[in-house]
Amino acid sequence: MAKNDQKKGKFKQKLTDKYRLVVLNEDTFEERFSLKLSRLNVFVLGGVFSILLVAITTVIIAFTPIKEYIPGYSSSKLKAAAINLTFEADSLKQKLAILENYTKALRPVLTGEITSEEVDSLQIEARQSVLEESELNPTKEDSLFREKVDRETRFAILNNSKSNVKIVFFAPLTGNISQDFDVNSKHFAIDIVAKTGTPIKAAADGTVIFSGWSAETGYTILLKHNKDYISVYKHNGNLLKQQGDFVKSGEVIASVGSTGELSTGPHLHFELWKGGYAVNPTNFIDFK
Repeated sequence: MAKNDQKKGKFKQKLTDKYRLVVLNEDTFEERFSLKLSRLNVFVLGGVFSILLVAITTVIIAFTPIKEYIPGYSSSKLKAAAINLTFEADSLKQKLAILENYTKALRPVLTGEITSEEVDSLQIEARQSVLEESELNPTKEDSLFREKVDRETRFAILNNSKSNVKIVFFAPLTGNISQDFDVNSKHFAIDIVAKTGTPIKAAADGTVIFSGWSAETGYTILLKHNKDYISVYKHNGNLLKQQGDFVKSGEVIASVGSTGELSTGPHLHFELWKGGYAVNPTNFIDFK
């Protein structure tokens, strides 16, 4: 046991013994560089260097085109060629299948199993079936006519200025009027204060001629009514109708909000126009 311990001690001492590596000038023997080393340090540094070298080599081989020059790795050109050949093989298989089906269908005629009269009757039936199927599809003229009728009915023909039906307006929103109709200040509307999210209703039957956003008035919607009337709803929170929709009187079209640069709080900016001129909405509607 003592001898083993003594050998282990000597081996450990050999690993930890310090050595000095000196680089001298051959002519002047001047010391240029010196480094203290031990066998253990050399083994550790050598191992770390070997591991780094293996790791760097692996990365270079795995992620760079250099691997193409190593036997056993395929090149990118070879892969592209293999893919193209695969596509060509698939297309050839499809063409071969079509050709086989064609020859199978033609074989009874060539062998005499089906006479020429039977072939003619089959062709006539096929033409009839194709003709009947094609008749189900609308023609170009039919499609244009359908589009025209849809466009005319979408924008409500019944609500034109020639109609003699009397129009009755209802309050789109009830509440306190914060600003009245004033021609002198060019405020051609009334502002009705309400809570955010309160439903806004159509003042009368009409067609939506505009529904969208503007920087000054926010979410805005315009309705065209009978007798050449147009109602305008500005600063809405959101819009529930789109351009071209026909709405009934009292139908919810938007909600109260405070959108747009000119808005000072949750309210409805309501305008009423007749023949291109603004009219006072309070002369037609009771908002209380």
